[in-house]
Amino acid sequence: MRINISKFMAARAGLAAAFALIMFAIPAWGAAPAAPVFPPGSRLGLVPPPGMVVSKTFPGFVDVKANAGIVISVFPAGAYAEMKKSFTDDALKKQGVTLEKRQSLQLSIGTGDLVVGTQLGPDKVRYRKWLLLMPIGDFAVTVTAQAPVSAKAYSDAVVRAALATLTARANVPKSEFLSLLPFTVGDMAGFQIANVIPERALLLVDAPAYPHMIATQGLPEYEFDARAIIAVVPGAPSTTDGRINYARLAFGSIGGIKDVQLTMSEPVRINDQEGFETVAHAKDASNGSDLMVVQWLRFGSDASLQIVGISRAAIWDRELSRLRAIRDSIAFR
Repeated sequence: MRINISKFMAARAGLAAAFALIMFAIPAWGAAPAAPVFPPGSRLGLVPPPGMVVSKTFPGFVDVKANAGIVISVFPAGAYAEMKKSFTDDALKKQGVTLEKRQSLQLSIGTGDLVVGTQLGPDKVRYRKWLLLMPIGDFAVTVTAQAPVSAKAYSDAVVRAALATLTARANVPKSEFLSLLPFTVGDMAGFQIANVIPERALLLVDAPAYPHMIATQGLPEYEFDARAIIAVVPGAPSTTDGRINYARLAFGSIGGIKDVQLTMSEPVRINDQEGFETVAHAKDASNGSDLMVVQWLRFGSDASLQIVGISRAAIWDRELSRLRAIRDSIAFR
């Protein structure tokens, strides 16, 4: 079964426009160097200046008073070549960036391409902008730093020093991934974390040899035995007809499947809450292989919990019992 996880991460597209900046505080003579700070769920971090805090809305840091911040975006390694095209002079000019200089920046984790320029923001304020692009092992990263031109504290030297502290950690603790979600999963039934959309969704995969990936990373296609998607979605219909229609629309939004043939669609109770279960035979949209798909909806007061399980049909009995274990262990914080 081929799963295009990068599509699953489409909800993160707005992060590319987030404002970002970080100041580097030079320690006093003889003091120990400051430790890098990693935004929750990110393998990448850097040393923030005094007063700079981790953003609650994007992977990076923010200074709300100064209207400045830094956003760290991570992509599959295979995307690096295409991303480099967006860093050409012509491409940046089309984005409204007035270029000042371009050069290489040597970091402890590799060499990056650094572009410095200015750009008029939607608020009609002109911003100084630093764009860093570099490959790091099995992924590529862009770091976008930005502050108003009038913010003299954020000089070119200060920002470069901050970018020079960019570093990577080997992995992200599972507990840190899960802390980004409004629900807990007590039993993962042997599934592994593949991706997290903070405050919204979790993607699990059944692939014993599959390594943990970072929450902010879109991934290329991989073969899996099964996957489970757990998401908080708006809307909680209170009538039977409303729930039937809601379940039908939610099931129709599941990507990567075709030739769907429903085998069951009925109200159920899940963890003492009203719910709805839909089961279907389907084909993998990319290669035509036989799949089984289940959707459970658990209705709350103003939102619903959607749990989708997709498995190769040949191992459905095994995977279904594990998917049920995951479903029954979910609780809201």
